[in-house]
Amino acid sequence: MPIERLSDFTDSAAVPCLVLKVGSSLLVAKDGAVREAWIESLAGEIAVARGRGQQVIVVSSGAVALGAARLGLAAGGRGSLADAQAAAAVGQIALASLWADKLGARALTAAQLLVTIEDLEDRRRYLNAAATLSTLLGAGVVPVVNENDSVATEEIRFGDNDRLAARVAQAAGAAAVVLLSDVDGLYDRDPRAEGARLLPRVDGVTEAIHAMASRASGSGMGSGGMTSKLQAAEIAERAGIALAIVNGTPDAPLGRAFSGEGIGTLFVPRRSDTARKAWLGGRQRMRGALVVDSGCAAALLRGGSLLAAGIEAVEGDFVRGDPVGVRDADGRPLAQGLVEYSSAEVARIRGRRSDEIEALLGYAPRTAVIHRDHLVLL
Repeated sequence: MPIERLSDFTDSAAVPCLVLKVGSSLLVAKDGAVREAWIESLAGEIAVARGRGQQVIVVSSGAVALGAARLGLAAGGRGSLADAQAAAAVGQIALASLWADKLGARALTAAQLLVTIEDLEDRRRYLNAAATLSTLLGAGVVPVVNENDSVATEEIRFGDNDRLAARVAQAAGAAAVVLLSDVDGLYDRDPRAEGARLLPRVDGVTEAIHAMASRASGSGMGSGGMTSKLQAAEIAERAGIALAIVNGTPDAPLGRAFSGEGIGTLFVPRRSDTARKAWLGGRQRMRGALVVDSGCAAALLRGGSLLAAGIEAVEGDFVRGDPVGVRDADGRPLAQGLVEYSSAEVARIRGRRSDEIEALLGYAPRTAVIHRDHLVLL
C-alpha cells in the first residue's frame, strides 16, 4: 500500500513497522536537564501506535548529552573524542534507563541495541542485527537503538543517527522512518530567511534538493543537520521506505505531524530494491572509486554491468569483493558495488576490451569489473 501523505504513517496496513529517530536536543535541554514531560508524551504516542498494530523502533540520540551533563564536561561532551566516548559510556546507561522507565509506564518493554557502522556495513553482522530486531519486534518489544559512541572513532562511526535510522529501517524491513527534528521539515532555503517555504513532499532527492539543505543543527547539540537527513532520505527512498522530517519539539509531536495539518516533509520512495541491493546501496564506506567515461555511464543507467573498457581512472586501494563507488568524468556519483578485481588489476585492465584482459592478467577474465547483480545505481 503506497504512502502518499503524512497521515498514512498512522495506518497499520501501510506502515506495519515504523522507525522513530529522536535527536539529542529533543531529549535533553541546553542546561543538561532531561525533558521528562516531552519523553512521556512521546512514549504515550508510541503506545498508541502499538495499540493500532504497528511495531515501533526508536533510534535515540542523547547518550553523549546526558553523560556530559553528569560529568560536567564542556562543549556538551564533544570537545574531544575522549570526552565524547567517556560521556557516551556514562550517558548510555541513563538513556536506556530513561526509555525503559517511560515505555514501561505504558506497559511496553524496551530493549537496547548499540551498534557501530561496521555492524551494518558487514553483510554477516547486518543480517545478525536484522535477525535480532525481528525477534524483538515479534516479541512485542520496542527496540531502542543508538550508535555505540563509547567505542566508535571517526573512522568507524555513522556520525549522526539520521542515516543510522534509515539503515535500521532497512534491516528491520520497516515501511517508514520519522526523523524528529527541531524544524518543521525541509525548506527551500534557510528557514530563518525571509520567504522560506516548507516543502510538504519530495519525490526523489536531487542536486537541487541538496542545495536547499543547511548543515547547521538548530540546537548546537546534535551531530547532524539537514544534509544528514537528506542522505538518510536517499538511503530510505532506494529501499522503498518512506521518510518524514517533522518538528519534534512540541509535546505529542507525532499527533501534530500526522493530523489533518500534516506539518512536515514527506520523502516518497523512488523504487524498492531487493534486500541485498538495499543493503549495498545504503553502505557509507567505500574502499575506492572508479571513474568511467560517458558511454559506460550510459550503459550503467540502462542496467548494464561495469566493464573495464569504460574505466578511465582508479582511486584507492581495494581487493576483490570490496565496495567501491562509481563516478562519471565530472565527479557525479553514479553507483556503488562490489568489485571483482583488485585496484592493481583494474589499473592494468582499465580501458581495455574483454578479449584483451586474459593476456594482461594471465588468467581468464571475469565477466565484469562490477557485475550488475552487485551494482546499485544512486
